[in-house]
Amino acid sequence: MIVGVCTIELRLRETRSLKGKRQILKSITTRVKNNFNVAIAEVDYQDKWQRALLGVAVVSTAHDHANGILSKVVNFVESMYLAEMLDYHIEFW
Repeated sequence: MIVGVCTIELRLRETRSLKGKRQILKSITTRVKNNFNVAIAEVDYQDKWQRALLGVAVVSTAHDHANGILSKVVNFVESMYLAEMLDYHIEFW
């Protein structure tokens, strides 16, 4: 069993409040959940309205499969153009 974890750091330039940030992150997390079989949540910067750190986890039987899913999630989040992707990191256990 392979567990893949990805952290995605985002900058939300257009938000002016935590409410606006929540709306954007809700849209991102809902779309990712609907398109990929992964768990996703905001894991840091909850009190900052222009930054977000998303955590994405996937469980698979193959390293290549888990890496492929997480890479597709990163590309999908970036292609939504709802937030600027500052960095991402993928790890496996």
